[in-house]
Amino acid sequence: MRQLNVLKRAPTHALLLGVLGLFATGLRAEQIGAVDTVFKFIGPDHKIVVEAYDDPKVAGVTCYVSRAKTGGIKGALGLAEDKSEASIACRAVGPVSFGKPLPEQEEVFSERISLVFKKLRIVRMVDTPRNTLVYLTYSDRLIEGSPQNSVTAVPVDRGTPIPVK
Repeated sequence: MRQLNVLKRAPTHALLLGVLGLFATGLRAEQIGAVDTVFKFIGPDHKIVVEAYDDPKVAGVTCYVSRAKTGGIKGALGLAEDKSEASIACRAVGPVSFGKPLPEQEEVFSERISLVFKKLRIVRMVDTPRNTLVYLTYSDRLIEGSPQNSVTAVPVDRGTPIPVK
């Protein structure tokens, strides 16, 4: 009888693991700081947060992203949809090196900014003639994304050519 109860709960456990998988985004940002923009009586305030992302394939490059974070009750419960506006600045914070060749364009980070349908994305592009890494941030949505975006570039010393696949 006990085995039967465990089997009955298996679909529920699988569903729970699937939902938790939706929230897993691989690399996580390191929050550098935040400022409040709107006071909320219940729940956290609306904020602008600044987060750092180290490029996983390029040693010595960190991207700093500022974005809106919705507070209130929905924000506290993780049910709020954050605004699409974001700004990015990537910098060489040490010697730049590459473990292996990079694709000409690749999504390097993504983070959910709503419960299910909206993501903040950061894409790395290689500008080979200028030996420069270009990073673009934007948000997308299952149905319709936002044209709002921000771009930054990290020039790499000509003595270290960017290896491209």
